[in-house]
Amino acid sequence: MNISPQIIEDIKARNDIEHVISSYITLKRAGSNLNGLCPFHSEKTPSFTVFPSTQSFYCFGCGAGGDAITFVMRMENLDYVSAVRTLAERSGVTIPENTIISNGKKEVTRQRVLEMNKEAAKYFRNALFDPKYGSEAMDYLVNKRKLSTTVIKHFGIGFAPNSFGALHDHLKRLGYTDDEMVTGFLCGRGKNNSAYDYFRNRIMFPIIDVSGNVIAFGGRVMDNSEPKYLNTSDTPAFKKSKNLFALNYAKNHCESTMILCEGYMDVISLHAAGFENAVATLGTAITSEQARIFSRYTKKVVISYDSDQAGQRAADKAFNLLQEVGVDVKILKIDGAKDPDEYIKKFGSDKFKAIIEGSKTRFEFETDKVLSKYNINNVDEKIKASHELCKVIATFASDIERELYCRKMATIFDIPLQSIQKDVASILRRKVKEDKSKQQSELYRITSGLGDRVNPESASNIRANKIEEAILGMMLLKQEHMKICVERLNSDNFITPFSKKVFESISTVYKEYGKFDIGYIQDEFSVEQTSRITKMLAVRERLTKNDEETLQNLISSLIEEGQRKEDLDSFDDILSAIKNKKKTEKG
Repeated sequence: MNISPQIIEDIKARNDIEHVISSYITLKRAGSNLNGLCPFHSEKTPSFTVFPSTQSFYCFGCGAGGDAITFVMRMENLDYVSAVRTLAERSGVTIPENTIISNGKKEVTRQRVLEMNKEAAKYFRNALFDPKYGSEAMDYLVNKRKLSTTVIKHFGIGFAPNSFGALHDHLKRLGYTDDEMVTGFLCGRGKNNSAYDYFRNRIMFPIIDVSGNVIAFGGRVMDNSEPKYLNTSDTPAFKKSKNLFALNYAKNHCESTMILCEGYMDVISLHAAGFENAVATLGTAITSEQARIFSRYTKKVVISYDSDQAGQRAADKAFNLLQEVGVDVKILKIDGAKDPDEYIKKFGSDKFKAIIEGSKTRFEFETDKVLSKYNINNVDEKIKASHELCKVIATFASDIERELYCRKMATIFDIPLQSIQKDVASILRRKVKEDKSKQQSELYRITSGLGDRVNPESASNIRANKIEEAILGMMLLKQEHMKICVERLNSDNFITPFSKKVFESISTVYKEYGKFDIGYIQDEFSVEQTSRITKMLAVRERLTKNDEETLQNLISSLIEEGQRKEDLDSFDDILSAIKNKKKTEKG
């Protein structure tokens, strides 16, 4: 889809990038630019930069970049058109339907999936309350899981009938196509390419975002069959790694604390018992993106996972990721029940509140785990236990925390404090050395172009690629540079395919409208490709020499580089012809 440049310009003019981004993260002035902690990866030192002069942003840590539209696309998991519409609504701009021009592709948009999901949610809910289909499911929810009708309706819980085509036929009657149903992950494809209902004979939990949209579903069996849960995979409306179940409710009750659960039923039981700050991940272990969601909504997270080994391993990962984003983390120790749902049913909400208030710190949790694993009265086991706990202490970023935990460990293990401090320091030095080695390897990989998925040809054309990116960066920096480049260059002067495509897109827009903005062409590129284009601009922003003489020299260098490559290709062709002739003569 393409939206007219005039509309894009109007929307961006009313959505200053500083105001848009500062509504999500804290920005601090750094000269003419602004810095902050990147919302797209975990970091302690700000590498995320906003450039007001070009209305762009770039993270020198993870490589994310773009304009206000790209930022909203990334933060809200939206496609290009939906992000533009979101910014338009935010600033009061009306987008007339006739300004949207189809590019001929039969794309399934986010909005279409959301509308379809809403209809599917109504269908599942009606099936649950229809005795013809949902009597067994309702019995399971009310009598076995002890949920009231009020709670069932509150969460929009439904039921998928045991049919291969009931939902499909219902959505078909409403005008949705098989492609849309498959893209939205409500249907699968059979061997004969026919669509069939993906969710069958399952309790259905709609996943609702903070704006109230049904973005996905989780389906649970009512017996012990496997898989226990089926969840929507990624769609144009949903990325499971960037959403949390029940955040739409919890966001209003979580300023001081959030409870992280393992499953939908745990969350629903906690909400029903008055703990409306509970959320869960969506069928996977917590991700770094989800950890950053927590950091935007709360200061403290209490992890309430199952007490089995899998649950404790998941808790370990959650501890690490949440700590990285600066959230205070504690963990529940549940005795006498396997999960929060069972605990509340057995002991009541007051006792659950008490164990939340008595939740353990990371160090306390890990200490309990080590002490239950080893007998520290045995010398060999005491050595193993102390090594494990020293590794845990080394993960804490604060010197003060490490010092206090070393002292606690010295008391518990009856080991001299200095010995523990030396071991922790040794682990830290080793970690710093490993991290430095990884950074050097990554720097070499990036500078050499190895593993470059955006522009794979850059590795074999390192010099040309650097010149191309410098020229494109200068074109984006100043409109007067664009005029010079369009007059002196054409796409054939660019050697790497990605740079060639970027130049073609920029020059086409500039020739037609006499001006350019990255927002005009974003629908032609992926988010990763847009980030690379923004990187070209961000690098030039940091350099002082961006005058016309520098640009003219770069253009001349690129033309020479192209001629050199042509000469090499011609020489290779001659060598190839000679080799083929010799083979023919031998034959």
